[in-house]
Amino acid sequence: MTTHGPVLPVWTCGGCAAPWPCRTRRTELRAEFEGAPGSLGLYMGSYLVWAAEDLTWVPAGLLHRRFLGWVR
Repeated sequence: MTTHGPVLPVWTCGGCAAPWPCRTRRTELRAEFEGAPGSLGLYMGSYLVWAAEDLTWVPAGLLHRRFLGWVR
């Protein structure tokens, strides 16, 4: 279990206080979803929708980059 989970409703990392998903959590997620980038994209897409409800002042493009821009 990771300590780098999101702190809601501000969406910072509980482990390092960086914007979530932080660099560490991204690395963990890549390892967890190794060989399944589509599943990782769907998983992070659900978090994007959830975060968009809380972070209404953040432009959609920034949220997209933050939650999905690193998924490949």
